[in-house]
Amino acid sequence: MDFQGTDFLKNELKKEQELLDIYKERKLNLDMSRGKPSTAQLDISSSLLDELTSTSNFGKIDYRNYGINDGISEIKEVFCDLLGIKSEEIIVSGNASLTLMYDSLQRALQFGVLGGIPWNKQGLIKWLCPVPGYDRHFAITELFGIQMINIPMKETGPDMDLIEALIHDESVKGIWCVPKYSNPQGIIYSDDTIKRFAKLKPKAQDFRVFWDNAYNVHGLYGFDQMLDVFAEAKKEGNEDLFYIFGSTSKITFAGAGVAYLYGSQKNMDSIRKFIGIQTIGPDKLVQLSHARYLKNKDNILRLMDKHADFLRPKFEKVLEILDDSFADMSIVKYSRPRGGYFISVDLREGTAKRTLKIALEAGVRFTNAGATFPYGNDPYDCNVRIAPSLPPINELITAMEIFCCAAKIAYYEKELGVY
Repeated sequence: MDFQGTDFLKNELKKEQELLDIYKERKLNLDMSRGKPSTAQLDISSSLLDELTSTSNFGKIDYRNYGINDGISEIKEVFCDLLGIKSEEIIVSGNASLTLMYDSLQRALQFGVLGGIPWNKQGLIKWLCPVPGYDRHFAITELFGIQMINIPMKETGPDMDLIEALIHDESVKGIWCVPKYSNPQGIIYSDDTIKRFAKLKPKAQDFRVFWDNAYNVHGLYGFDQMLDVFAEAKKEGNEDLFYIFGSTSKITFAGAGVAYLYGSQKNMDSIRKFIGIQTIGPDKLVQLSHARYLKNKDNILRLMDKHADFLRPKFEKVLEILDDSFADMSIVKYSRPRGGYFISVDLREGTAKRTLKIALEAGVRFTNAGATFPYGNDPYDCNVRIAPSLPPINELITAMEIFCCAAKIAYYEKELGVY
């Protein structure tokens, strides 16, 4: 680097540091760390609480009592309409789909899959993890001591060539997938990617694809079609391969909704046996109120248009600030998702942790750098997950201005070798 270049970088660094000092004086406390619905979004579904009253009909049988471990028929009808499946292919449970994922993995470890040898008696177990990905997925497999293998994400979804090569190893037992508006990049798996998933022939007969379709109806610009992997798998006689998860967490109330797991009847019947021992029944009144409120697929899509009206301006504002801040600099790349809850930003290699440390010093918290990779280890220290949904737009603007300032400081420091 020549002297003129060094002088330029030093001057730019000084300008950004002076700007950051102004933000620090405001003693902010802004949270951009999780993809939570805003209060305004939660208010959309307030009338859900009116679906049950003291004079209500409490279902085909009295849902205030014990029983019906796999979900009431009314809510199954709603989800079957949404998903294009049969009632015997779905289990509806409590609030969190993450709980269903955790339980599904733990059952396989302790009891095996469809009568097979328990995973925890098969030696080292490996798991494929598209990256960047969802930190809570990785936390589950890490907790159970499963070795995680990074699978790079492409614009069409995970690297299928690599996946198809690795599943020849019998110790590879599964993969995490967020196929629509992937967390955090917002990628929609292509038709070719989904067809290749549907045709997978892993060496391990107990291999399972954990297909977390959390954002199925969460478009910002209407409902984007995506090929139905379960229908494609049925064409291949491969439907046992998939556990497919979803919930109403970002449709109605994040803390008081319903979650579901669906797949082949053989898989679901096997899981029902364990659920019958695990619980005496889910919260059927919450399921009933959701069935009455959500009604059907068309009504759900209308509801999601209302969510999009709140989310879309926030996503567009984040992208506008990123565009303006880095228009003359090639130090960042970022996704432009059509839905979901996140924007993925790749900074200058080796600066993500430093960027978020600087932002935190100015009062803005983001998801930890590295969280989008197994073991919290981003090998390039570059990826940051932006969650625009929760803060009011004025706070969002301030948070993003600070983020861009921090990214530039980290970049200049890296170039100058001062950090």
